Formats: sequence, C-alpha cells, structure tokens
Amino acid sequence: MTVSLLGAAEIRALAADLDVTPTKKLGQNFVVDANTVRKIVAVARVTAADRVVEVGPGLGSLTLAILETGARVTAVEIDRRLAARLDATARAHGVPDGALTVVAADALAVTDLPGEPDVLVANLPYNVSVPVLLHFMEHFPGIGRGVVMVQAEVGERLAAPAGSKIYGAPSVKAAWYGAWRLAGTVSRQVFWPVPNVDSVLVAFDRDATARGDENERRRTFRIVDAAFQQRRKMLRQALAGVLGGSAAQASAILEAAGVAPTARGEELTIDDYVAVAHASASLASLGE
Repeated sequence: MTVSLLGAAEIRALAADLDVTPTKKLGQNFVVDANTVRKIVAVARVTAADRVVEVGPGLGSLTLAILETGARVTAVEIDRRLAARLDATARAHGVPDGALTVVAADALAVTDLPGEPDVLVANLPYNVSVPVLLHFMEHFPGIGRGVVMVQAEVGERLAAPAGSKIYGAPSVKAAWYGAWRLAGTVSRQVFWPVPNVDSVLVAFDRDATARGDENERRRTFRIVDAAFQQRRKMLRQALAGVLGGSAAQASAILEAAGVAPTARGEELTIDDYVAVAHASASLASLGE
C-alpha cells in the first residue's frame, strides 16, 4: 500500500474532530496543498535512506509527504492532541509500522531523539523559529541538511550575507553550522487558515568540519550577541564589555584577529567572529 496525502477537506475534518482551533501562539497554519508539501520534501532531498526529524507536524500533511519517500520520521509536536492523533492518521494513509515515531514535547526541551536524525524538516512559527533551529543544530550534530518553512522576515534574515541591512545575530549563529539559502516562496493560499504574512523555504547544509568545540561556540556567540546588541556602534565600543573590559583592550584583540576596531558588527562574517573569539582566548591565556 502506498502512502497517500491529506487533502484540505480531511485536514479541516481532523481539526474539527480534535476540537483544534488554529492558534497564532503555536503558529498553527496548516498546509493543505499536496504540491507544496512535496516541494518541501524535494528541496530537502529526502530519500528512503534518511532518518528525518520533523518539528511541528501539526495534523500530518508534511509528515505524510516525507513518509511517502520511504524515509523514517521522528515527529516532535508540542500540542499533545495533535501528537496523539498522528499515528492513527499515518496508518490510515498507508504508512508502515515503525516508519513514524511521535514525540510529544516542546522542541526547545528535546535534547535526545531516537534514530539519530540526519535531515531536519520543519514548519515553524515566527516566535520560536530561530531558537528551535539553533537548538537542533547544537544538540543533533548528525543533522547534515534540511529545509524549514518560516515567515519571510525570518528566512531572509537567516540567509542574509554579511553587510546587508537584515544581517543580524541569527544570520551569524546559523552560519556557525553551515550554509543557509532561500529555496523558494510559499503562497499564503496553501495554508489554513490563510496567514497575513508571506512564508519562504530556507535550506541548509551543515559544514563537513565543525568550526570549533562547544566552548568556542559559546565564546563566539557571546561576542556576536554583544556586537548586535548595539548595532552601528564601532566594535571597540560594542565589544568592550566582553573583550577585556575597555575599548583599548577590545581594540587590541580585534587587531590581533585581523578585524578593524572601527568596523561594525554587521560587517563581520562568521569567520571574522571566530577569529575574534580565538584571539580573545589566546590573549587571555597569555595573561594568566
């Protein structure tokens, strides 16, 4: 039996049966278009050999499209009513036993998953999209690629290059893990209810080699946060609090990293920030 997908009428019927009223807080805009969910799966390059973690499966429309490829899926759903129904929906649509594992939990609290996922697919609400993505990239190093559907503002920021107007801390932190790119737009009309904002697909591929260990990541992210907390300030001022305690000491560390103390945070790439973090650690060890 092949896996079949959910239609718009069935999605509405499922929601009614579960007494689910889509809420803005949980970002519950359900995808009701088969072509869209298949497009997401294609962009993520999901194959039967993959172990996919899906965050926010909702009623299961995207879940079934992933399972249609033959891949195994672990679905993380915060709404326990929706999580409890997913297995039955999957069985009714031809999903073989063992292909789907449902985890009823807040994605931000998940630090361990069965099956060691290698692909991430998600439809994420505005308020948690970046924290969830960074959390999963940090805690599941086996995730090598993926696609997320997010509000356009979030997606454009994640994929923004250094020096652009929308480049910010999320852009830099995402780049710590690999390359992110815009991979398509999503019509508002494929959602129920229809949202009042545009959505995009963002694809990523994790770098083959990690940029550093956990201590280096934390040090780098702390510097990134300080740099963007005071946008448009020169780095020697913005980073004084985390690089030695004074503008003069911050300048010395920045110069050691090959970064101009008069530069702004939004001008630096992830490699620049890593260099600053390394220089900071090196000078600190010399002073001990």
